[in-house]
Amino acid sequence: MPHLFLNGDDATVRKVFQEQTLSGFRSLVGNNTLLVIDEAHRIPEVGWGLKLMVDEIPGLHIVATGSSVFDLKNITGEPLTGRKSELYLYPFAQMELSTRESFNETRSELAERLVYGTYPELIHLKSLNDKADYLRDMVSSYLFKDILEFDGIRNSGKIQDLLRLIAFQPGREVSMDELSKHLGLSKNTVDRYLMLLQKVFILQKLPGFSRNLRKEVTRHSRYYFVDNGVRNALINNFNQLSMRNDVGELWESYLIMERIKYQSYTNLHSLNYFWRTYQQQEIDFIEDREGKLHAYEFKWSTDKKSKIPSAWKEAYPDAEFNTIDLSNYLFWIE
Repeated sequence: MPHLFLNGDDATVRKVFQEQTLSGFRSLVGNNTLLVIDEAHRIPEVGWGLKLMVDEIPGLHIVATGSSVFDLKNITGEPLTGRKSELYLYPFAQMELSTRESFNETRSELAERLVYGTYPELIHLKSLNDKADYLRDMVSSYLFKDILEFDGIRNSGKIQDLLRLIAFQPGREVSMDELSKHLGLSKNTVDRYLMLLQKVFILQKLPGFSRNLRKEVTRHSRYYFVDNGVRNALINNFNQLSMRNDVGELWESYLIMERIKYQSYTNLHSLNYFWRTYQQQEIDFIEDREGKLHAYEFKWSTDKKSKIPSAWKEAYPDAEFNTIDLSNYLFWIE
């Protein structure tokens, strides 16, 4: 397919979109039937330009990409209503990696992926030291670029402090009061930062589930890192699994994010939650799909099988319950 690749940082490209003329767009596209625009959010009024091309240039397909989800969505949203589909790209999913590796290779790479994550750039780095250096550099230099350019935020210090607080308590409910007190920020500001960190795919929020029990915890949410490598870079810990005391937390974060990637890429529509009671009965992951509940408990060891919490079984007797461990996890995320 004849194609044209453009960069939204190019002043010439921005000038064509600024003029917003059909003749200019036709001259730009030429005989190409595929137009790819990277960093599209850098182009002012890009949405109206894309609309004009879609409506007036027959046979043209356009792919617009950007690292800033809030900017790209805001500037392309209204003009392209009914004319676009959106795809969110995560770090490599296991379902993608499995197309290029065998079962044994997947199992041998698991320990490394729990520690270093699956950012695409790591595929090209052979040394673990190089991978750790890349992740440290990413966290210290450009991980927060989109947030700092958004809405007048100029200092990433508090955001990094917020992320480190969450990094040291993965899989636990987050209290806005406690975070606010530790950071010296208002609860509204903390909540806003957490929202932004979700929009740039650093954190994933998991709310508490409840339908009819007063003793179910729903006030607080849990936050997971989209990529374990980023989390470990923030706490500067790239030790092997045998030297860590947080293997269970890394495993839980990995499974939750791999499942969310799977849901996204296969159009498996689900509302996701955790479940816990004030009496400390809990389940790691709940999917609410088409009115049916699916409960999952995660275990790193295959020797221990989970029992259904009595409060859950009593309240939701028709829900499915499964343990996800090393023996069956690939069936759940591929």
